[in-house]
Amino acid sequence: MKFHAFRTCTACTIYHHSTFSGLHSSILSTFFIVSVAYPVLFQMVMKAELVFIPMPLMGHFVSMVQLAKLLLDLHPNLSITVLMIKLNPDAKLAAYVHSLTATRMKFIDLPPPETREDESPSNFVTTLLQIHGPLVKQAATNIVQYSTSVLDSPRLAGFVLDMFLTPFIDLGNQLSVPSYVFYTSGAAFLGFQFYILDLHDEQNVNILELEDSDTEFTIPSYLNPVSSKLFPTVMLKPESLPMVITLTRGLRKAKGIIINTFWELESHAISSLSDASALPVYPVGPLLNLESESEVHQSSDIMKWLDEQPPSSVVFLCFGSWGSFNGDQVKEIAFALEQSGHRFLWSLRQPPHPSKGPRASPTDYDDASEVLPEGFLDRTRGIGKIIGWAPQVAILGHPATGGFVSHCGWNSTLESIWFEVPIAAWPVYAEQQLNAFELVMELGLAVEIKMDYKRDGMDSGEIEIVSAKTIEKGIRSVMEEGSDVRRRVKEMSEKSRKALMNAGSSHSTLRGLVDDVMNNMFT
Repeated sequence: MKFHAFRTCTACTIYHHSTFSGLHSSILSTFFIVSVAYPVLFQMVMKAELVFIPMPLMGHFVSMVQLAKLLLDLHPNLSITVLMIKLNPDAKLAAYVHSLTATRMKFIDLPPPETREDESPSNFVTTLLQIHGPLVKQAATNIVQYSTSVLDSPRLAGFVLDMFLTPFIDLGNQLSVPSYVFYTSGAAFLGFQFYILDLHDEQNVNILELEDSDTEFTIPSYLNPVSSKLFPTVMLKPESLPMVITLTRGLRKAKGIIINTFWELESHAISSLSDASALPVYPVGPLLNLESESEVHQSSDIMKWLDEQPPSSVVFLCFGSWGSFNGDQVKEIAFALEQSGHRFLWSLRQPPHPSKGPRASPTDYDDASEVLPEGFLDRTRGIGKIIGWAPQVAILGHPATGGFVSHCGWNSTLESIWFEVPIAAWPVYAEQQLNAFELVMELGLAVEIKMDYKRDGMDSGEIEIVSAKTIEKGIRSVMEEGSDVRRRVKEMSEKSRKALMNAGSSHSTLRGLVDDVMNNMFT
């Protein structure tokens, strides 16, 4: 082991730059000799600290904190500091952080600078990086200064960055520590991102020309050809493509990519990533927050209603934090539910007013009857329930829930698999169309309602209305008893739980990740 590998450790920094008594010098010299002669022993006693920098979005933040908790469980000398980028006040996010009790994990609030509500999503990410960059750099510098000046304090071992924050890898390089990226989507979509980057950078393909086309591409992380109709809108717009390309290039600068997936679910995609790049990937999922919602909502009227329904009899409709539909589409959904005859629980939310800007979230209706077909609530009384915001984990985990009409967000996908609830795929925005394609066409874990549907605020054209007939067909299919899809979901659910058990695929990967983090301090 070369000497220079240890020059930045706490002990050596103090040894070279501080004045100690002969006893202190002797102790430190012995500590250094032991670290060279017995590196495994040294790793066992060396304190290390990771700095997590998540996006301030509930879906990203929660899964990243779940990752932190698992890593802390695997190594007693590891601690984690979470730098909290603050945007608008988020009561749910604040309550979640307040509920956490993990030891050796602390949160540092960064001062919330002003951000504009009317910024587009692409400009928003760029602005966030520009404004918060100095704040993150100062916080990280303070951590390094503390670790090199205080005896027995943890040494900074690296950054773990949200997939949208890859420009902070440069900060890690400045501080001479590795940066890992936490990828909140699936392995197949990561492969898609790399494929698009290669088309753009290596083959000089004009990605923007693919908008409104139906060209099929052979992408290594998918088994079947993928139509450009399923490509995320953000990659097909001149105002947002440069941001996507920049962030994807950043992924390739990482020390490794930690993915919220598991081998048994995406073995083909994970293998394709390993074959195509020397960049390590760590499938460590499913990372889910299964406790808080279930406990809080057990006594709610939603759960009481579900308690009164037969097992696997209810179809649950929910389209994520940003999912909402206009009045015409709401009526088509209502007609489909009524015609299907199935019991239903529908999270019906009101689209934000255009004046509130593109980043505004849907809200609950004061009176949902105003947007529903006349008499719908009376005709479906007893078999259906309309709600606003939904405690999704608690609902999916209830025995009465038998099907899930979903936008196919990745967290929702993993939750549905965990709880053995098959999906009727109706993607809305972001990468959800490709998630739906993977679930329906690649894995056979979902049925289709409308795989190429898009409504993400970036299209100026007329909004497509999915017919009641199409929706009804999807509902009937997902609720079918004894179907192949339901059987496969049950089998995958068992595999998802085993992946996190001792010696399971994700548990073993997590151990390997911890070992790599500790080893990096000696190379």
